[in-house]
Amino acid sequence: MAKAKTAFVCTDCGASALQWFGACPSCGAAGTLTETVADRGGRRLAGDAVPIALSTIETQEVERMPTGLGELDRVLGGGLVAGQVVLIGGDPGIGKSTLLLQALASLGGVCKTLYVSGEESADQVAMRARRLSLAAGGVDLLAEIQLEKITATLDARKPRVAVVDSIQTLWSDLLQSAPGSVAQVRECAAQLARHAKRSGTALFIIGHVTKEGAIAGPRVLEHIVDTVLYFEGDPHSAFRLVRAVKNRFGAVNELGVFAMTDKGLRAVTNPSAFFLSRHGADVAGSCVLATLEGTRPLLVEIQALVDSAHAPNPRRLTVGLEQNRLAMLLAVLHRHAGIATMDQDVFVNAVGGVRIAEPAADLAVSLAVVSSLGNRPIPGKLVVFGEIGLAGEVRPAPRGQDRLKEAAKLGFERALVPKANQPKGKIAGLKVIAVERVDQAVAALRNL
Repeated sequence: MAKAKTAFVCTDCGASALQWFGACPSCGAAGTLTETVADRGGRRLAGDAVPIALSTIETQEVERMPTGLGELDRVLGGGLVAGQVVLIGGDPGIGKSTLLLQALASLGGVCKTLYVSGEESADQVAMRARRLSLAAGGVDLLAEIQLEKITATLDARKPRVAVVDSIQTLWSDLLQSAPGSVAQVRECAAQLARHAKRSGTALFIIGHVTKEGAIAGPRVLEHIVDTVLYFEGDPHSAFRLVRAVKNRFGAVNELGVFAMTDKGLRAVTNPSAFFLSRHGADVAGSCVLATLEGTRPLLVEIQALVDSAHAPNPRRLTVGLEQNRLAMLLAVLHRHAGIATMDQDVFVNAVGGVRIAEPAADLAVSLAVVSSLGNRPIPGKLVVFGEIGLAGEVRPAPRGQDRLKEAAKLGFERALVPKANQPKGKIAGLKVIAVERVDQAVAALRNL
């Protein structure tokens, strides 16, 4: 096969050069030239493109294949789709390879599977499978990093599910750059995605992450694939979270929870129980939030610690929540509820390592701060949610009924919610307290 021609293209202005320069000859930007394939062996004559009326296209129900891991299926949207390309990233040692090896072992007795290892030898992968006591008899293993050999094996074996570990270790002989470079990662991912679409193989691609937590390589890598999953978790904790940030076949922001054991990753079917701490008695600064992750309502404990500041500028620190939003909530509490914290350090934490981005956490954070400041515990059987506006109003949260039902299922007796989320009918075992403003919420808390 004739070797394809390569060029170096500037990522800023799009100019191309036949060789690499430290600065773009066209715009002068430094370090922006990246290698890419310029010619794949001749031009093709374009044929007539015939558009099709959208209303005439008949759609079919997408057939999904369960992986055998319930929490992974939830994040994927119910299972794998033929030809689906899934990119999964996470910190080193978080459990990416272990999770996918377990999934292939579960699928091995149902269909053909292939595990491509570019980071470990065949012996190392086999040792892990034995350590985890996996029935990996139906899993084929290929220790290879050259893209052309991998695609040839995929064509010959025709697996229904394949794993590539990892995309940063692969290289193609079409390019001269080293494995892991922007050009190699982009080209290898594009060719693997095209092969998966053509053959119908469901493909998992493992990607490294940078120190900022983003998947290493060009941003186009996430656009090439169908699904992007992030493996999160504290290395010092046994719990791992798999979060979908892109999914063409399911909901985004869906969350799967696993526990790392000596036999691999075990699915956590009731994550609300693990996100809630078990105190011997009610403690000040602790408030239970009913949040929403994708389609799943979760109960998470929000902890706040308010202490006298020993520096001219009080500190505002958050873990798992947005720090700028905490500063806004403290200003609203001062203006509309008369609670001043300008001489106090405020620390807020979401228990369990979960990251909460939705504004429905505002009311729980505010009440946790009020509880800690007054050193008055919030009753343990109270659940809270609601967004707070700058005018002091408490705004509704989406799917409030599902949040309340999850709280009632876990034995909570009272709920402090926005007025617009007050249910029309009664929920068995749950008393709902509805408020319209933040000062009403603070007064209701003091009257409990």
